[in-house]
Amino acid sequence: MPFRTALLFTCVLGAAAAAWGQTSGPPADPTAPPPMITRDDTGVTMRAVRIQQPIQVDGRLDERVYGDVAAVSDFIQMEPVEGEPATEKTEAWVFFDNENIYISARCWDDQPDRWIVNELRRDHNNIIRNENVAVSLDTFNDGRNGFFFQTTPAGALRDQTFTDEANPNVNWNTVWDVKAGRFEGGWAFEMVIPFKSLRYRGSGAQTWRINIRRIIGWKNETTFLTRVPAAYAGNGPFRMSVAATLVGLETPAQSMNLELKPYVTSALVTDRAAAAPFSNRFSKNAGFDFKYGLTRSLIADATYRTDFAQVEEDVQQVNLTRFSLFFPEKREFFLEGQGIFAFGGVSTGGFGSSASNDVPILFFSRQIGLSRGQPVPVVGGGRVTGTVGKFAVGLLNIQTDEAASAGALATNFSVVRLKRDILRRSSIGILATHRDPAGGGAGSNSVLGVDANLSFYQSIIVNAYYASSQTSGAADGGHSSYRARVDYNADRYGLLLEQVLVGERFNPQVGFTRRQDFSRSTVTARFSPRPRASRTIRKLNWVGRQSYVTNATRTLVENRETYANFGIDFDNSDRWDVEYIREFEYVPAPFQISPRVTVPTGGYDWDTVRTYYSLGQQRRLSGQFSVATGTFYDGRKTDASYSAGRAALSTYVSLEPGITLNWVDLPGGRFRNELITLRAIFTPGPRSLINSLIQYNQTDRTVSSSIRLRWEYTASSELFVVYSDGRNTADARVPGLMNRSFAIKLTRLFRL
Repeated sequence: MPFRTALLFTCVLGAAAAAWGQTSGPPADPTAPPPMITRDDTGVTMRAVRIQQPIQVDGRLDERVYGDVAAVSDFIQMEPVEGEPATEKTEAWVFFDNENIYISARCWDDQPDRWIVNELRRDHNNIIRNENVAVSLDTFNDGRNGFFFQTTPAGALRDQTFTDEANPNVNWNTVWDVKAGRFEGGWAFEMVIPFKSLRYRGSGAQTWRINIRRIIGWKNETTFLTRVPAAYAGNGPFRMSVAATLVGLETPAQSMNLELKPYVTSALVTDRAAAAPFSNRFSKNAGFDFKYGLTRSLIADATYRTDFAQVEEDVQQVNLTRFSLFFPEKREFFLEGQGIFAFGGVSTGGFGSSASNDVPILFFSRQIGLSRGQPVPVVGGGRVTGTVGKFAVGLLNIQTDEAASAGALATNFSVVRLKRDILRRSSIGILATHRDPAGGGAGSNSVLGVDANLSFYQSIIVNAYYASSQTSGAADGGHSSYRARVDYNADRYGLLLEQVLVGERFNPQVGFTRRQDFSRSTVTARFSPRPRASRTIRKLNWVGRQSYVTNATRTLVENRETYANFGIDFDNSDRWDVEYIREFEYVPAPFQISPRVTVPTGGYDWDTVRTYYSLGQQRRLSGQFSVATGTFYDGRKTDASYSAGRAALSTYVSLEPGITLNWVDLPGGRFRNELITLRAIFTPGPRSLINSLIQYNQTDRTVSSSIRLRWEYTASSELFVVYSDGRNTADARVPGLMNRSFAIKLTRLFRL
């Protein structure tokens, strides 16, 4: 056979064999459902499945659909070994019908006797230290903002919103439910979230983002549905830019989307420390909050005679500085959409933020309805929050009445916030506030600021703002403030550069400033290796910081700080740190640091050495023990504390002790501070709570106590019963009553 003929014959046979091989196997089934999850170079895609019958939310996972629909699995470690497969299997599903979205999971684990399940309080931070699963939903598919839902084997509930891949609003609550159950081999949960509880672009086919985090507490292991860098740490669930894409979901047609939440309250109050003392004064009040969805993503809120009284006491703090203390916002009306008002990379104070770094908060809602720590009547007001395209919008106007006992005049508060998404994970915006009359009753106060929050690559964040305030009749000059901050925060290395200036007369009266008239430059560096050969040490941390503070015109040095820290993160979730601080402070005017002890004007250098050890939640007794000693304002100071303490007696009963002790010896005199707190908690279920708080402040010679019942008798409808009193202990034999109150509050949510 000629060569060409043989070659042609061979090619024909090969083609025929290939064709035969293609047709001899079973043909692809065109009706087969698409895979529940795909993982490729473009990312992770998860599929939601429509169901015809609602799931009975009981934590059993015994409906037929769980057998018919394949689970999503193959979770990936963030800790302790980033990128490795999870050591315990997790199976998850997302279903939906015309009313709700359902999220379920089986969490396999063959050592239930080692589980950490000792927290049932709704929304409490300790839930993260239990065995738990958290679900993050980015309903606008913008990779920046979303909703967070968390539960445990005991069925605890925790919900939040977050903005710009951080800034969790921990006090936000909505209507949803979850039930958990145990099976031989692990635990499971079923979660139901009404579409009305979420905000999204519109009705019909949707593309969202989703991530699911499981923490195996007894192993101190954190896993995700997608690969999340360890550098993201606690912000991992909020980093929606690395979350999975959720497809197949369809939302219902637009409905009325209206909520009405009336309340009634009554109280019996005694206050013997008031300018005009009174006893057993009875008061009653009623009002309502009104919420209407202008669109699925833009919400209008109105309030009438809203009760802004606290139903839980602020935990007292010891202040040995000449600057103001910061207490976060807790009141319900201000919570939805609160992250929109965050400005310049600084949160608005409603989600556990701290102003200890001196950066001003331009809008701090606690300025409204409170004056000198006393409630001020709120006549009414409204706000609009949400998104329009790539813009986030926040508008607020509140009118308060006068309150002579608090030294407050009838005042109008207005806030405008507009933020535009740019690039992949960045934004620019403006914020304007207005208060009329200004504090003190003369003229008005206004603030206008522009800011930028820029995220680059995986670990670089840039925050910057410029703002100016104006108060009628105030002297010219010194009304501005700015900030520029560059933060590189990888897992192994970190570097932070920051410059902050607050002018002498910068005065945001709808905000919070800890100090004025300063310019601060800060550089911080971190090195955090992970020893691979150690079975007890997970991470080592070396941190160094240098801070330099002058007055705003840079003519006077006010503070210098050199800070060095070495810490060890242990594999069992304990942590040990030791730190050295060298400080200089110039005191421009004498201030009273304690009764009968004054610090004179002058410059002071001092050194402090501190060590502290944090016990993980897996222990019966957890919390942080700390001791420090060193020089202090030409004298000496020694302190000891036990904070974030917790003694878990059972899943339902626990004690939370805390103690702060300071021994100070100054040329002007000696004094001692003692602040002792004890909270007792009984949690019959995830929607009910009885707790008692006792606080003893040796400096003020006061002891305060309270007992509080909170019962969420149906979703977002609550009954509060609160008793509290404060006593002066100057006469230890017969503590004198200063104030006392007994209050009842009932709310009811109507959703249409």
